[in-house]
Amino acid sequence: MNYRKLGRTGLQVSEVSLGTMAFGRWIDEEASGQVLDTALDAGINLIDTADVYGSGMDTGDTTRFGESEAILGRLLGSRRHEIVLATKLHAPIGPGVNDRGQSRYHIYRALENSLRRLRTDHIDLYQVHAFDPDTPLEETLRALDDLVRQGKVRYIGCSNYAAWQLAKAHGVSALHGLHRFESVQPEYSLITRRIERELAPLAESEQIGIISYSPLGRGILSGKYREGEAPPADSRLAHGEQRLQLLLEAAPAYALVDEIRPLAEARGWTLAQYALVWVLSHSYISSAILGASKPRHITEALTYAQERLPEEELRRIDEVSRKLGLLAP
Repeated sequence: MNYRKLGRTGLQVSEVSLGTMAFGRWIDEEASGQVLDTALDAGINLIDTADVYGSGMDTGDTTRFGESEAILGRLLGSRRHEIVLATKLHAPIGPGVNDRGQSRYHIYRALENSLRRLRTDHIDLYQVHAFDPDTPLEETLRALDDLVRQGKVRYIGCSNYAAWQLAKAHGVSALHGLHRFESVQPEYSLITRRIERELAPLAESEQIGIISYSPLGRGILSGKYREGEAPPADSRLAHGEQRLQLLLEAAPAYALVDEIRPLAEARGWTLAQYALVWVLSHSYISSAILGASKPRHITEALTYAQERLPEEELRRIDEVSRKLGLLAP
């Protein structure tokens, strides 16, 4: 496993990290333990979760939010010190009007609940899950700064921020002498490249770590989905993931798979392996989150993860992306 610095910090994170949205949502605790052990044994040290992850995401049952954190807390045990533990807050996790967002009130409650579920006394990377237009950034950043100073949080980051939102947050932090967001977590894959226009250049300029999620395009770039065919029974699409369905409908997904598959086969790689290496071939990426539900998803993905695509091949892929309208001319 290779490790990269998280932005300007001295923190070293594995270039492939483990996303645990499946824990408690699509796989039970025993299966989650097998995935986690495989990841840790492979050298993955960044484990990402969120206070909303769990079966409640599909059923709307608020008592089932946080199942991923609770499972992780039970599974980690003495291995807690081996990892960089990251979680997130923002999404509604209860029926109350203040059970959401990034007010000081909710941040403090959310953190204490995450610490309890994760069975730890601190979070290594505490991230806001989305931009909150209803709470002043200064309030959010002051609350997070206090948690860092209290030792309950080591670093803070954001997820699903536009470049202007991240730049504004950094301006507020600089103005008031507050800890700043050291990382941003956007979606990034061969099929979702919008961060290349503004967010990635900002991150490079300001030394912000990018922890990208869905490097396989929510499973599309695994090649498991074929146009006009029923999805595999144990797949995300079969489970009814709406965002995946929307992506398949809105993007030339099947055409992209047809274009990229020969490049992967020429190397003797699977399409999923190729898609992951493509993400990691960009120096502005600190880590790519792999959302695994089976141990083999990790072992197979990591087979060629230390490889890098040459510039000529990256340019060829850019040409394909432009042809399909996935990249601006």
